[in-house]
Amino acid sequence: MVRAARDPFLDVIRVAAVLLVVGQHWLMPVLASDGSTVETGNALTTPGWWLLTWLSQVMPVVFFAGGAANLHSFRAAGHTRAWLAGRLRRLVVPVLPLAGVWVVLPELLLGAGVAPQPVDVAGGISAQLLWFLVVYLVVVAVTPVMARAHERFGLGVLVPFAALAVLVDVVRFAGLPEAGFVNAVVIWVAVHQLGICYADGKLELGQRGHLAMAVGGFAVVAAMVAFGPYAQSMIGMPGAPMSNMSPPAAVLLPLAVGQLGLLLLARPVLNRLDGPAIRAFGARCTTIYLWHMPALVVVAGVMVLGMGYRTPDPGSVEWFAVAPMWVTCVGLVLAALVRVFGRFETGAGRAVPSPKVLTAGFVAAAAGLLGLTINGFSPDGPSLFEGPVPWAVLVLTGVALCTRSDREWTRAPRLQPAHH
Repeated sequence: MVRAARDPFLDVIRVAAVLLVVGQHWLMPVLASDGSTVETGNALTTPGWWLLTWLSQVMPVVFFAGGAANLHSFRAAGHTRAWLAGRLRRLVVPVLPLAGVWVVLPELLLGAGVAPQPVDVAGGISAQLLWFLVVYLVVVAVTPVMARAHERFGLGVLVPFAALAVLVDVVRFAGLPEAGFVNAVVIWVAVHQLGICYADGKLELGQRGHLAMAVGGFAVVAAMVAFGPYAQSMIGMPGAPMSNMSPPAAVLLPLAVGQLGLLLLARPVLNRLDGPAIRAFGARCTTIYLWHMPALVVVAGVMVLGMGYRTPDPGSVEWFAVAPMWVTCVGLVLAALVRVFGRFETGAGRAVPSPKVLTAGFVAAAAGLLGLTINGFSPDGPSLFEGPVPWAVLVLTGVALCTRSDREWTRAPRLQPAHH
């Protein structure tokens, strides 16, 4: 069973997930300032609020929707390199104006008299979410292989990934925490594979089956949290002894199953939300994701640093009263930024590079994005590679390599769409 090329369910949950990420990131910060430094906290540290993260941690939904959409577009492309180059351009070109702005903005702010600490905080939070694009580029790069594995093994592909994710956690908690970052690929490729399975109808289990997914998934999460080394919150908390997200932990796999079970149960209702607004937001999801933290920086800079605003205690009457106004202000700034920079979310042409050039493009773009994620957009440190410039140049190089066509590409063998 192959789904139609456009599935409103996927469009709705992808847009909803991105908007939930945005709203969460705008409401989580607890901010205060003395005029020269900014203090930051997290509203989700409020006792009991960790349970909200079992639903609000929506990265599994994003990778799931991406897996289904990628399978459809890959099969429709007819040429592997054309598809890979197009996906890289669509994902990475919108980063270029963000990097261009932030390469010069810190120096301008410092020159205008803004204290260094708030500039460092702003540059860091505006770059840290680029981790998603690093991992997503890896997921895209392996999609052709994973699509073939799916055609041969179906849902069975998920078994070794789940086993490997648990093994990585065993090594991580045995005293080698760095090993946990292997799961940044293993877990998100596995969730992406769930989307591939959905696209081929493998998750059409009926209401009882979807209810079993929901109940079983969240039951396993509860057991892993209660009896294992996993944190209660599915979002990393400041000062917590461990994080389920940085690096990703195996508990995110049953969380994905539980969330997907709930979403599939609600699919008839969700499908009715489809319409022009969903399509408009969907066309600019990457731009919204990239610029929602800079929008927060603008409002926080004016309100917190400039006017002395202090976030009320999370959960208080004042906090709930102020939250809609805060979100509205940041939303208006984001809308202006999307209007200016949304034009870059186009894919930038139809070039098909040679295999070597395409590989170099993916490596350069991913390395540049990873460097920006780790180092942020703060001004250069003692070492050149501690600043954003070389990493931004790598990102630009990756895009440039994937906008060059191989003259011989038309002679390459074409993919034959799979029929199921």
